[in-house]
Amino acid sequence: MYEVPSQDGRRAVVTGASGGLGLEVARRLAGAGAEVVLAVRSTERGERAAALIRADHPGARLEVRALDLADLASVARFAEGLLDEGRPLHLLANNAGVMRPRRRTETVDGLELQFATNVAGHYALTARLVPLLTAGGGARVGWMSSSAAHVGRLDLDDLQATRRYRPFRAYAQSKLADLVLALWLAERAGATGVDLASLAAHPGYVRTGLFSAGASVGRSRPRRSLLEAGWLPHQEVDWGAEPLLVALTSPEAGNGAYYGPAGPWGLVGPATLVRPPRRATTGGLGERLAEALGALTGVELAL
Repeated sequence: MYEVPSQDGRRAVVTGASGGLGLEVARRLAGAGAEVVLAVRSTERGERAAALIRADHPGARLEVRALDLADLASVARFAEGLLDEGRPLHLLANNAGVMRPRRRTETVDGLELQFATNVAGHYALTARLVPLLTAGGGARVGWMSSSAAHVGRLDLDDLQATRRYRPFRAYAQSKLADLVLALWLAERAGATGVDLASLAAHPGYVRTGLFSAGASVGRSRPRRSLLEAGWLPHQEVDWGAEPLLVALTSPEAGNGAYYGPAGPWGLVGPATLVRPPRRATTGGLGERLAEALGALTGVELAL
């Protein structure tokens, strides 16, 4: 299993750190010496996550802060809190996500829930934190994509799935968009000479609460997802978090790299470099997506 190198002196933000992959990423970064901000929708759950991390690492430097990626005002408040402190940020793990709500749901900003949480919220967060990410040098942004990106199609004319909502199709589009943004930001940083690396990862098949949480949106009772059945090879969160941890911390991980499991069908196994789907590398797509997101969020990601 991947051993995170020393992160002493580095500050990290991990979105969705109250459980699942985000909690594991935060735990291992903290164990390697990083100061970790747990960016969570529920601070109560965040404090429980922090207690779990401290049980493993009593000296962990942790802070729990409220962040609802489906609410652009919450994203702005979270970013402003960090900007007011003025301390450099070295690692940003864009991890949190929503998966496959059965019915199309809109956020307070009028955006489709999956696209808002998985893409627009992380775009706005990254854009607002650029001054801190470029303040200390050597910072990395890690975007959590999915193997679903390989079947995703990015419809720039209907990013909000208003014409026809299909749960998995909207999810796959959002995860393809995350990968497109990661590659676009890497290209921008390289072209402008900014000391910032943008990388992407996908966890393979990890059975976490993400499946049921999405399937239960809009329902009075929790609903299990068929994806939680054990008919596909799957792995635990410690292995599933490895690709994102490698992207964020490995000395060998270069700007624009994409990591995923090395095992059968890319579902399980140790992290390795993987090839992004052709759709993610279409010329000019990242720029067009960034422009669309700038218009939707009112924030420009400028380097």
